[in-house]
Amino acid sequence: MSLTFIQGLELSGTFAFAVSGATAAINKSYDVIGLLALAFITAIGGGTIRDLLIGATPVAWMTDELSNTAIIAAAVIAALFFSYVKILQRWLNIFDAIGLGMFTITGINKGIAAGLPIPVCIALGVITGAFGGLLRDVITGEQPVLFTREIYAVASIAGGALFVLAGFFTHLPADLTQSISVTVIVGIRLLSLRYNWQLPRIRQ
Repeated sequence: MSLTFIQGLELSGTFAFAVSGATAAINKSYDVIGLLALAFITAIGGGTIRDLLIGATPVAWMTDELSNTAIIAAAVIAALFFSYVKILQRWLNIFDAIGLGMFTITGINKGIAAGLPIPVCIALGVITGAFGGLLRDVITGEQPVLFTREIYAVASIAGGALFVLAGFFTHLPADLTQSISVTVIVGIRLLSLRYNWQLPRIRQ
């Protein structure tokens, strides 16, 4: 079966987020069931919320055997390399950023296909890209990255807006604009971590 670019994008994001969730589970010393569950929740959480919001049922993962296989594969890979947790930890932010970028564009495309207003489409992109990680952080007892001063949702919004604007004002191929937008999201997220870029905090 050949994959379209969009399907490949979503599958890549699914795998990346599943690795992120599985790695977080390893860091918390979860058992095999916990590892698999957190990999699934991180990978499908945002997309599930998105599909429920737009009335797309059954939600995507229920009928997507390939994505489910990718999640299981990601969990198995993480489990097999459990002795390299410290190395995996270094990659956690990279996988998380890739998942954020991939899923943001997937969410926007879903909104556009549903005929929703552009601001709503961008919001769906943020939900798809960020809420799986939010659920992961809540479950593992970590402070949610989405609600801290880190540049996370902002990266999703910036890349999502670029994708939409490029679609309206340029004649670039859709695959190219999507690739550029994903790169922008991943780049902003990783650069913000590298140089400690932060949003201003509301003071009491």
